[in-house]
Amino acid sequence: MNAYQPQPAEQRFILQNVLQAPQQFAALPAYADFDEDLLVQVTDEAGKFVGEVIAPLSREGDEVGAQWQAGAVTMPPGFRDAYQAFWQAGWPSLACATEDGGQGLPAALEAMLYENLSAANHGWTMAPGLLHGAYECIKHHASPELKARYLEKVATGEWLATMCLTEPHAGSDLGLIRTKAVPLADGRFSLSGTKIFISGGEHDLTDNIVHLVLARLPDSPPGPKGLSLFLVPKFYEDGSRSAVVCERIEEKMGLHGSPTCVMRFDEAPGWIVGEPGKGLNAMFVMMNAARLHVGLQGIGLLDAAWQKADAYAKERRQMRAPGGSAKAGEADLIEQHPAMRRILDAQRAWIDAGRVVAYRTALELDILKHHGDAARRDLASRWCTLVTPVLKAAWTDQAFHGASACLQVFGGHGFVREWGIEQIVRDSRVAMIYEGTNEIQAIDLLLRKTLPDGGGALLQLLTDIGSELGEDAQAARVKAQFARFTTFLRERLLPRAAAKDAPADLAHWLADDFLRAVAMLLMAWAWARIGATAGADALRWQAAQTGFWRWVWPEFDMRLAMLDASLGTA
Repeated sequence: MNAYQPQPAEQRFILQNVLQAPQQFAALPAYADFDEDLLVQVTDEAGKFVGEVIAPLSREGDEVGAQWQAGAVTMPPGFRDAYQAFWQAGWPSLACATEDGGQGLPAALEAMLYENLSAANHGWTMAPGLLHGAYECIKHHASPELKARYLEKVATGEWLATMCLTEPHAGSDLGLIRTKAVPLADGRFSLSGTKIFISGGEHDLTDNIVHLVLARLPDSPPGPKGLSLFLVPKFYEDGSRSAVVCERIEEKMGLHGSPTCVMRFDEAPGWIVGEPGKGLNAMFVMMNAARLHVGLQGIGLLDAAWQKADAYAKERRQMRAPGGSAKAGEADLIEQHPAMRRILDAQRAWIDAGRVVAYRTALELDILKHHGDAARRDLASRWCTLVTPVLKAAWTDQAFHGASACLQVFGGHGFVREWGIEQIVRDSRVAMIYEGTNEIQAIDLLLRKTLPDGGGALLQLLTDIGSELGEDAQAARVKAQFARFTTFLRERLLPRAAAKDAPADLAHWLADDFLRAVAMLLMAWAWARIGATAGADALRWQAAQTGFWRWVWPEFDMRLAMLDASLGTA
């Protein structure tokens, strides 16, 4: 089966036509010189690079995997050369500031690039996936001295970076971190402790690795407020190596091309990033960027699975389809069977809507960073705050379950390695776990971002995006469902959650269904936007749009019913 091939024209249709990005960029002085010709050039060249250089390495990367020996990690064949070509061509620095060695282009272009990279070769893409978050963290929180030493190297991707959070006894509960940071006489800190599940903690892709590490100062209080952030490089400026040791790499279900490392810090000197006790504040810059990228991973991986299944369904014949066109004694193409068409159309509905939601998030990040109107920046902040956990959780969940559905199109051939679909199923599963499990994203959305303000921000978001829709039948349908959800939230969920006799853990039971319901609403909005824009290209979008309303949207009713059942007697 052929390697993944990006489709930049379809991505640009979402960005340019559905989301009207050029008009959005025109209001941002930072992108005054950016035009549609440059957009086409960058996205076409990115698609070409990903399709020709990165995608062909995926199969061997999975089969050979990263290799550990005596603390050193050797990456699969071709990975280092591809990465060197990647950073030297300037791809990691697309959205970084020009004064830091970047190209100063919109975050939306970076989003499209990393969606394609994840689809083409998830294991390889894990290496540069944390770069932009690390860049933002250093840029906004590091001292001038640290910036001078490390910012441009990270911005350009010449050096890769890690995010060292998790410890053997502390998974998602970062307040339990024990890694110690002891002040040294020269102003640095000596770090000691063990971190696990560190993607790219050791490799041979770059000449240096910048570790960003959460640790605890001697006099720090317990819990998350006692955490500080530190930078420890693999190599110092004088060429000496730090006391950071890769003890082993994990044997994983998938992502064999990415080394997931156990890292030991043996009194390794490093520098503090930001203020003491404010480590999580600094790290959240990196974590939030990572969550957007993980949502894009979900979209890309699902698209990779869909591409394989769609191509197979168009060439493989199996049985006689109801109303099929095969001659007597012959079989019909798999794509003519309704059960298979349903699978393919439903997954395409998730991919297309996911792009609208993800690219809109990237646009809002650009607006948040560069718009001159504080009120507009507040709107962008609200979108990113509320939508990012939904994007991360819902689309990574669909990447795994949708890829599994795409495997079904292959029948028995999907269960063998020859066609490559089983690798996508394995690789995609981890995205539901890292950067905050999907359950944690749901708890964050409901308990931290909806209940405290009585649903005000979320309901205003729905009001705002509903006002973007026209007056056609599909838009009216979506607006009616927004109103239905608003009524349910105001009259049923919020009063019951705030009731004196409500169980203390009630909201936790509701969180997953609540997030899924919001995801359905965002998809309905996205499809209303696509439907109003497709015009002459309506045939391209028609099957997926039908697939959404028939086989995806009914989940909304189910989630409301589940929420209602969990709420019990009001």
